[in-house]
Amino acid sequence: MSMAFHSIDGYLLEGRPPKAEAIADVLADRSAVPAAAPFYRALDIVGARAADESLIALRLVLAGRTADDDAIRRVRAILAQVRAGEAGARAAYAAEMTPGP
Repeated sequence: MSMAFHSIDGYLLEGRPPKAEAIADVLADRSAVPAAAPFYRALDIVGARAADESLIALRLVLAGRTADDDAIRRVRAILAQVRAGEAGARAAYAAEMTPGP
């Protein structure tokens, strides 16, 4: 399974880079995906005060996925599993962030 790594992934999975740096990276290299535009506007305004859920939603959108409540909750749960060191959690995260059919 192939996944283009993004600085948001590093922040969400490992806390590196720090949130402010991940957001700066995202804003410096904006995607042309129309659904990402509202997230960019919000990040411009709130910066590092943005909730992690907004970064999860943006990351889902950048992967061509739907950023609905269920998807965000699912990724949040997977991230908790990653932080707990559960086997397969990183692969589950990658699957969520890989463009779907």
